[in-house]
Amino acid sequence: MVSSVLVALAALVASAAGSGAVAEATAPVAEPALTATFADSSLKWGPCPEFIPAGCEIAVLHGDPAKANADVFFKVPADFTIPRHWHTSAERMVLVSGELHVTYQGQATRVMKAGTYAYGPAKVAHEAHCAKGAPCVLFIAFEGPVDAVSSEAPATSAAPAPGDNGK
Repeated sequence: MVSSVLVALAALVASAAGSGAVAEATAPVAEPALTATFADSSLKWGPCPEFIPAGCEIAVLHGDPAKANADVFFKVPADFTIPRHWHTSAERMVLVSGELHVTYQGQATRVMKAGTYAYGPAKVAHEAHCAKGAPCVLFIAFEGPVDAVSSEAPATSAAPAPGDNGK
């Protein structure tokens, strides 16, 4: 059976190659491709929500923050604490610069270094601290509209997670 499927697939590929058929996207380009670094002078940095101390900045990279699927850079100075908060949307993150210690409620503190990916579930309170040495810049892809809701009590840290050194 497997060999007959492979023979049929090979015949299909040979037929397409012999006919000059080439698969191409035919839809018009709806938006241009984009690349940016956090040091890009064309980025428009704005303030963070009021409950986060001065020094925090956000730049929208792609999309409309009031709608689903917006991408942002989130930047704080070195030795900076991001107060406990939560988001109505899940967030997918990659730390671009610095070292960030993140604690989600009921979970161990995770240490993110440049290049580290993290997933933050919707409506789970968390807080973070950017270590001394370099500013922290975090790329965040929000699934829903961008928001941040202040939360009162500090997140309780468990023991460091497996694979984390807790530093």
